[in-house]
Order: sequence, then C-alpha cells, then structure tokens
Amino acid sequence: MSPSVKGEVWRFTAAVGAVGVITLAWIRWLGLTNAATVAISYLMVVLVIAATSALRVAIATSVVAMLALNFFFIPPVGTFSVADPQNWVALFAFLAVSLVASHLSAQARARADEAQSRRDELARLFDLSRDVLLITDSRDALTSLARAIGRRFDLEFVAIALPRHTAWQIFEAGTSLTLPRRELDNAFASAQASIDFDARSRTYAGHRVAEVDGRDLRLVPLRVGTKPIGLLAATGRAVEAGTLDTLAGLAAIAIERAQLLGERQAGEMARQGEQLKAALLVSISHDLRTPLTAIRVAASNLDAPALAPAERSEQRDVILLEVERLTRLFENILDMARIDAGAVQTSTRWTHPSEIVSAARRQVEHALEARVVVVSLDRDEPVRLDPRLTAAALAHILENAAQYTPERSPIDLTARAGSDGLTLEVRDHGPGIPAEELPHLFERFYRGSTARTRASGTGMGLGIVRGLLAVAGGRAWAENAPGGGARFTIVVPAEVRRAVAEASSAP
Repeated sequence: MSPSVKGEVWRFTAAVGAVGVITLAWIRWLGLTNAATVAISYLMVVLVIAATSALRVAIATSVVAMLALNFFFIPPVGTFSVADPQNWVALFAFLAVSLVASHLSAQARARADEAQSRRDELARLFDLSRDVLLITDSRDALTSLARAIGRRFDLEFVAIALPRHTAWQIFEAGTSLTLPRRELDNAFASAQASIDFDARSRTYAGHRVAEVDGRDLRLVPLRVGTKPIGLLAATGRAVEAGTLDTLAGLAAIAIERAQLLGERQAGEMARQGEQLKAALLVSISHDLRTPLTAIRVAASNLDAPALAPAERSEQRDVILLEVERLTRLFENILDMARIDAGAVQTSTRWTHPSEIVSAARRQVEHALEARVVVVSLDRDEPVRLDPRLTAAALAHILENAAQYTPERSPIDLTARAGSDGLTLEVRDHGPGIPAEELPHLFERFYRGSTARTRASGTGMGLGIVRGLLAVAGGRAWAENAPGGGARFTIVVPAEVRRAVAEASSAP
C-alpha cells in the first residue's frame, strides 16, 4: 500500500471517529435530538476532511454522515427508514450540500497545489538559468548542463543529444541508460517536419515518449528559434510537457552560449598567438641584429694585418661574448617552445641549496662577471626537488637583476628551506619597480619602462621563469623591498631531509 493510500485510509478513519464522537456528544451528553443542528455539525467534519484529503475520502465521509443522521436523529430513530417524506428531502439536501462542498474544497486545494507546483517549477527554471550563466568552461559545458538539469528537476537520467553528420553526440548525467538510435532519429525528424504550437499543453510539436529498460524516456526537441538543433532526453519524476518545452528552450540557449564561448576562446587564443608571434619577431630581430653586427665587425677587424696581438685578442673576446649571447637567446626560445608544447619534464632528487645557487650562477656568469653577488644560506640542508628547473628559473632572475639594475650595484641572494619548500630571494639595490608594472612583470615579452630604454632584452626571461616553476609546482613574484630596490622571490615545493627524518623517527 502506497503512502498516499495509507494517508487516505487514516483520514477516513479519523472522519468516521469524529462523526461518532459528535453523535455520542449530542445524544448521550447533551441530550440534543434536533436534526438540523446535528447536520451542521456533520457538515463541519465533511468540510475539514474535504480541505485536507482527496475527493473520494470527502464523499465517503458525506455518506457516513448522512447514514448517521438518518439512523440516530431522523424518526423512526434506530432504523434507516424514514417515516416523514420531508425528512427524505432533508437527507438528500444534506448529502447534496456535503458533496458540493467537498467538490469545491477539493477543487480549491487542487488549484492551490497546482499553483505551488508551478511556483516550484519556476524556481527550478530560475536556478537552472543561474547555473547556465555560471558555466564558462566550453569543454565540459554540455555535460555540466545535463548534470544541472538532472539536479534541479530531480531527474534520474538527463541527456543532451546533438546530431553530428551520421551519428549522435550525447552528453549525459545520472543513471546509465542507452539511448535508442531509432527513437532519436524519429523524434528529430518529427521536430524538423513541424513546428506547430499546442496552446493547451503549451508545447511545440516533436515530443515523444519511448520505453527504454522499463522506463519512460521523454524526448523533447531543442530549438534555437524555430530550428531544431538536438534533443533533450529525460527519465524520472513527472514534469509537465510545457515545463519540459521551456526547459528544452533554456538548454538550447545554453548550448548556443557554450558554442559562442568556445568560438570566442578560440579567437582569443588565435589573437594572443598572433600577438606573441609579432612580439617574438620584433624582439628577436632586434636582439639578433646587435650581436650579429658585432660579430661581423669583429671578424672583419681580425683580417686587418696591422692589428696588434692585444687588439686581436680583444676582437676574439667580442666574438665569443656575442656568440654566447646568441646561444642564450636561442636557449630562451627553445625553453619557451618546450613550455608551450608541455614538453618540460620534472626529475626530483636530493640536492643542497648551495648546489642550485652555484648552477644558476654558472649559467649566467657572463651577466654576473662585473657584479657582486652576496649569497646567504640559512641552512644548507638537503631538499628533494628538480634542481635543473629550479636553477634555470633562478638563473633568469639573476640575469634580470644584473641587466636592469645599475652597474656596481650588489645583488643579495638568500636561500632557505622550510615547510613551504625551498625559498630563493634575489634583491637588488636599484630604483625599484613602478607599482603599475608589478602585476605584468612575468608576462611574456613584457618589458617595463626601465627595460624599454635599454638596447637589449626580449622580455622572455621572467615569462620562462613562470613557465618552469609552473611545471615544478612552484611560484614566483616581485615586490619593492623596504629601503629601496626590487625583490624577486621563488618558492618551489620540496621535501626537507631534516623534516622527513624527524617524521620517520616520531613514535
């Protein structure tokens, strides 16, 4: 027995009990035998039952009340016969009033339930529209949409089926269900054939119901304007056809929005790619021209017969220096290409922070040749991380500090290992960085106002730092240090051998 039937049985039993209590009260306790007064009392019980129960329960209560009125209060009392014909009229009038009152009360309650249901459906549609606006990832947008529809409308299974050439592309959520290809084809063909609107059910043509795995699968066309673009499939609780059509319209708008987001994202990526190519060409063409010109001039000077040995050695040094600059430039280009292609691999091992600092300084020793680097190691204890990526990122930071700060200005380098991993700080004693440039320093090809006044620099160094650290799970930022100068900080997640040893020895 279902819960609703049990509730009706319980209410009918309570109604019979109420009629019995009223009858006993009038006869035994008050000694009242006036049939009109008793009929009004019975009618109150019927109205209460009609307002809280189904119509059939109210009708049954009306019949029980009429029989009680006849048996206990209409002469001859104690029988179901009626001696006076006028009492027949009174009995049938009572029954008619009870039935009409029950019908009107049931109708009023049904309308209130319908209004409540429509309000709930509107609230669900509003919540779903808010979910649609929050969906921004075009890759999983339609799966997220199907999941949101199923969650908001308490549906067991929801699928969005879009025709793709000779197959269907399906995005589903909920219990597993295989959508029959033939039913999808027939429903979509029906939606394409007609767009008639049924004012009674508030739906367009194309609704179908198919039985799949013992469940009713409702198929509703997804339309953009009058053009069907797919189907919405759903199983679970009953939803009005008009609500399903509105839901399908909202889903169609969400699909169109997801496609527009995807197109906009693709266009934005293409635009950024063109900007990066243009910036790369401008930077490289400028930075290639300077060392190539120097190499050409130095090579020509070497052919001069009157060149002194010291001068010849100086020209060779110029060539080697410019070749090293070119090598560094092409290494930066290759690093950026590897980062874009996702080809940068990590390999962790135990190493000392001092080894990372030494490796970074060796990579840019040409830039640090005339600089004083003050190194401070808090505790040179072993850490487990990728030393190659960390040293490469630190090398770019050191090179940046050497290039964009005044000559003969010292560079302070601090390394310490802690719970956050390995922290490396590089501080210069230059003029600092304008506040408006700080958020953009690690963007590709970004050159601040100080860098733009220099003849060299592509703006790739700090962008490479961010890419390398992202692979290693680290981060970097820049800030103006108290007392002047800029401070660049690198934090790389790492295990500290001391902490690991303490954890393993703990009870």
